[in-house]
Amino acid sequence: MGNILNPGNDNSFIRLVKFKDSEIFVDKTDFIGKMSAKLNADKRLFAITRPRRFGKTVTAHMLSAYYSKGYAGQKIFDDLKISKEKSFAEHLNKHNVIYIDMNSIKDKYISYKSDKTLYIDDIDDIVDFLQYMVIRDLKENKQYAEQISSDPLIGKKSLSSALEVICKYTGEPFILIMDEWDLIYREYQNETALQEKFIEFLRGLFKSDDGGSCFALAYLTGILPIKKYNSQSALNGFKEYNMLSPEPFEAYFGFTEDEVAEIVKSPGCTLSHEELKKWYEGYKLNGIHIYNPNSVVSAVSDGKCKSYWSGTSSNEEFVRLINMDFQGIKEDIINLIEGDEVTFSCANFQNDMVTVKDKNDVFCILVCLGYLGCAETKNQYRKVAYVPNAEIKAVLMDIVREQNWYERMETIKRSENLLKAIKKLDGATVAAIIQDIHNSSAVALLDYNDEESLTYCVMTGLLWATLDDYSYHREDQAGKGRADLVYEPITRKQPLILIEFKYDDSAEEAIKQIKTKEYFKRYIKQYRNIILVGINYSAETKDHQCLIEKLD
Repeated sequence: MGNILNPGNDNSFIRLVKFKDSEIFVDKTDFIGKMSAKLNADKRLFAITRPRRFGKTVTAHMLSAYYSKGYAGQKIFDDLKISKEKSFAEHLNKHNVIYIDMNSIKDKYISYKSDKTLYIDDIDDIVDFLQYMVIRDLKENKQYAEQISSDPLIGKKSLSSALEVICKYTGEPFILIMDEWDLIYREYQNETALQEKFIEFLRGLFKSDDGGSCFALAYLTGILPIKKYNSQSALNGFKEYNMLSPEPFEAYFGFTEDEVAEIVKSPGCTLSHEELKKWYEGYKLNGIHIYNPNSVVSAVSDGKCKSYWSGTSSNEEFVRLINMDFQGIKEDIINLIEGDEVTFSCANFQNDMVTVKDKNDVFCILVCLGYLGCAETKNQYRKVAYVPNAEIKAVLMDIVREQNWYERMETIKRSENLLKAIKKLDGATVAAIIQDIHNSSAVALLDYNDEESLTYCVMTGLLWATLDDYSYHREDQAGKGRADLVYEPITRKQPLILIEFKYDDSAEEAIKQIKTKEYFKRYIKQYRNIILVGINYSAETKDHQCLIEKLD
């Protein structure tokens, strides 16, 4: 392969550095120092997992560019954070690095399987092929080739033995970096024997005696944590940092609040910090607010906030998991989209996509995949799941609406009935539906003490019914003031809906304000059919009142 042992080729990190003065570049090279502190230490095996497009590969490429002898002499880290540290030169390009990109291995294995002329004896599956490719790369080093060839026990697929022989001869342990370590668990889900073979292969590499001494550092990255068997990790020597337990590396994968604040100051950025926050922030890792880095970069480049998530991965796993419908998880997902939170346990999660026993496992997987954020509780095994931002909310809504059970859900029916009641000028029904939403878990009753809370309640109710035909605006400049909530139709077939809220006043006064301040005048030339909605909540009676009129 030529790029497994001591890679020195161009990679994603080097390209970022090369264009750092003209493109978005966030310097996280101080992470290298944290890894260097663990070289040859007792705890030197790391597994750091995050969702797709959270900077895992860039970080792996960064470590490779720093440690690998293949990059010696290249001025990659000049003026970056790591260059200011005292230990900078100590490990710079002084290690033998084995870099394994499992996506690349998979692609080459597929090509190998499809061409019978490439057949190699005893290479029966992707695990065999992986070992064969690494050994082949090691043999391109004449010194290593001589040592490997002199040992009759080393064949095409005995990588651990090959590394032991080399290390005994050279006295130099390797640094192993494996990107997408969990690919076999994600893409060969139902091949249990293959998964177990892969884990046994990794166990053989990192066993405590000779195998473990072959590595000064091992760094695995992927999406899923290391699989557990009977509550024990399959690779006991590894220290894991994932979305369920990220500390102390929370800030190194994704953009932090301060980093985004600097990004919006750049001359080419036309988006506000608040826009980026609404769309891409929301992953709260041990109190640190993390933004999806790929989406932020894409949005700033395009000058537009939208969902970039669906372009990064398949949603098939999400669909499969929610359609299991453990303990009403379909309803939970809809409630989460509407802003609710759900408590779950991660105590018995087996860290794979197949051994899914209950709703708790589903939520653990969705957090690891990035579809949900999670917050800590006083119990380390109890977490609170939520939809992190507008980007993920948009993705989840699109997925849910494609399911054959979508229209049968009570929440969806309620939303449609609310919109129908508004169009029919049926204030009593509207008030009753809003009362029902007010009494649901999606609304925090203790905080229901102003017009803002009332606005959120109505927006929650109309969420699903207005997706195709309306866009909404809050505090829209109109007439002689700002309208509380406006639902503007995408086509003129639908009525424009102007909503004004009152708290401890009256629905009549809300309608009066719309007319007095002429909120409708901005729209009257474009829309002939305009509906005025006045809603009031009485803190004393805990009731909603609604008055609806058509503009004459």
